[in-house]
Amino acid sequence: MENTIETDVLVIGGGLVGGPLACCLAAAGVSAVVVDAEDPATTLDTAYDGRASAVALGSQRVLAAAGLWPAIAAFAAPIKQIRVSDGHSPLFLHYDHRAIGDEPFGWIVENRAIRRAVVDCLPTLAKARLLAPARLLELERGPSSVHARLADGRTIRAALAVAADGRPSPTRIAAGIGISRRDYGQTAIVCTVAHARSHQDTAQEHFLPAGPFAILPLPGRRSSVVWTEKSHLVPAIMRQDDAAFLRELHSRFGDFLGDIALEGPRFAYPLSLQLADAYTAHRLALVGDAAHGMHPVAGQGMNMGLRDVAALAEVVVEAKRLGLDLGNRASLERYARWRRFDNLLMLGVTDALVRLFSNDLAPLRLARDLGLAAVNHLPPVKRLFMRHAMGLVGDLPRLMKGQAL
Repeated sequence: MENTIETDVLVIGGGLVGGPLACCLAAAGVSAVVVDAEDPATTLDTAYDGRASAVALGSQRVLAAAGLWPAIAAFAAPIKQIRVSDGHSPLFLHYDHRAIGDEPFGWIVENRAIRRAVVDCLPTLAKARLLAPARLLELERGPSSVHARLADGRTIRAALAVAADGRPSPTRIAAGIGISRRDYGQTAIVCTVAHARSHQDTAQEHFLPAGPFAILPLPGRRSSVVWTEKSHLVPAIMRQDDAAFLRELHSRFGDFLGDIALEGPRFAYPLSLQLADAYTAHRLALVGDAAHGMHPVAGQGMNMGLRDVAALAEVVVEAKRLGLDLGNRASLERYARWRRFDNLLMLGVTDALVRLFSNDLAPLRLARDLGLAAVNHLPPVKRLFMRHAMGLVGDLPRLMKGQAL
């Protein structure tokens, strides 16, 4: 076992953001070593994570550039329609992908399929290496390089370190980067259901007083459910047996897809907003949940993370081709400026949606319903919102435009 591993970029965390970043870098000729604490064997567990992610069209292009999409596609269900409603109101907002082209808004993919694709892809890339399970003991960011020490005695030397180690991000904490955080007092109950009727590639989001209730299409007659509930009620709901839980679920789900049945276990995830005080430090960049975490109301968490991937990969590859130090300050500052405003805007939008819809006040309910109906009958505004849902609005990195680095 070699004692020191030399690489261009050290990626700490090989999940849904760190993994694609390493693949994108390696595909463009930048060497990357991924250190991940999780055993790759857990990706074969049918209960892994329990969650599914919305992958917008722009984000799918990033996964394609990373070489991951062929392995993911078989497990992805296209989103061809989106229906948003407010409780039991007859007014609603409906998007149809055919209004702006032939491509779907995006896809719903179980997280385990993305994770498995990453674990399978990294060993096939000449410029990439996955060390997992591996525990990072120490990261030293020196004047000209970073040095990481692992629990098994190996060390890694790189020009740049990237924190992709999730919301708790020990790497961010060790770098002294603080966060701003807001607890919503809500918890997302996540499960998969099988149903008698076809979902017709339609994503549904019902806004209920306790929070949004999303029904997201999966391959076959299956859907992923994200049921947002007040946190203090969730322990009792999670303790219910399957029959009682299914009755509670059905009262919110409805019968538009016929009979429903639970498929696999249930999971519960507390919901909060958080934003890192800085996206970079000396020879360090933050991506994904290490930099920002948002409410799942708009299904944009992973998409914002993959925008980070596309932007950072573009900045790093450009520095490599110019013969610059990959950890140079100017490049990192460019990445931070590029991504922080966009993420801050999305955090603001999701936070406003949660505050606007997670209540049952009559005046607000009326304003919400009229707003949904108005957008539904304004084609230009509706098309803009649809393009936004596809991840095609804003200052896009090259990979999200379908262009090579």
